[in-house]
Amino acid sequence: MAIYSFIAEEQAEPQCAWSVSEMCRVLEVSRSGFYDWQSRPLSERELTDRQLAIEIEAIWECSDRTYGAPRVHRWLRKQGFQVGCKRVARIMREHGWEGETGRRKVRTTIVDRGATAATDRVGRDFNPAAPDVCWCGDITYLRTGEGWLYLATVIDLYSRRVIGWSVAEHMRTELVASALEMAVATRGGRVDEVIFHSDRGSQYTSADFGDLCTSLGVVQSMGATGVCWDNSVAESWFGTMKRELANRRRWTTRADARRDLIRWIEGWYNARRLHSTIDYHSPVDYEAKFNRRGDGIAA
Repeated sequence: MAIYSFIAEEQAEPQCAWSVSEMCRVLEVSRSGFYDWQSRPLSERELTDRQLAIEIEAIWECSDRTYGAPRVHRWLRKQGFQVGCKRVARIMREHGWEGETGRRKVRTTIVDRGATAATDRVGRDFNPAAPDVCWCGDITYLRTGEGWLYLATVIDLYSRRVIGWSVAEHMRTELVASALEMAVATRGGRVDEVIFHSDRGSQYTSADFGDLCTSLGVVQSMGATGVCWDNSVAESWFGTMKRELANRRRWTTRADARRDLIRWIEGWYNARRLHSTIDYHSPVDYEAKFNRRGDGIAA
């Protein structure tokens, strides 16, 4: 029983100021029941549960307390533990370990009615067969003590990796241009015929951004106005970032937010976070797996 385990662990701490009787009273369990539990030998399953609980707590803490049972389960499986997701969920529930699930939605699309939009070349098919076939991008904003900070991203739809991103105090075309230029640099230079999909915001329909795409070999694609499903991967990524990072922070300055974004995107999301759409790999690992197949190495 998780409550009895907690009491036993607290009792073992030298600095614990609570007696067993007091803890049982506050936690509304029987003192005799605790001693009975403590005196009987643990079953093999209970011993395994205790070991799993140690591993689960470490994974949960490593994710900054954002992982729920499915991702914790997949991480355990990747580490060689033969355990079911329901068992992981039960252990997490018993210990009060929950993932982040709240969603907040933000829109930053300002449509230029006089601009010509690109054709939708994606058609809500967000699962290309290889990297650098189709990218997507969007803009969101983050609150800081100094005011809003705007974030533009470029995501490779194959791996869900953020290959380009930019932050600024404005939403001008330079913001999305910088993110695209970073994406191209990440991929080593000019990327002929890669599709870049976005909404019809004025930054993406501007002549300057169109000229940049042409110079880089990028083909533009745009979804319908006001239809979030037409760019759902970008929207979903922002939801994840807000849920796991922005909604859990109170940034005093824009510089603080930039530093946290760098750590979260490059150190966590791209490199380590398990993504359900790509079979619970991290984006970097998923691309590496593809590259190994291309080299004739079994993944």
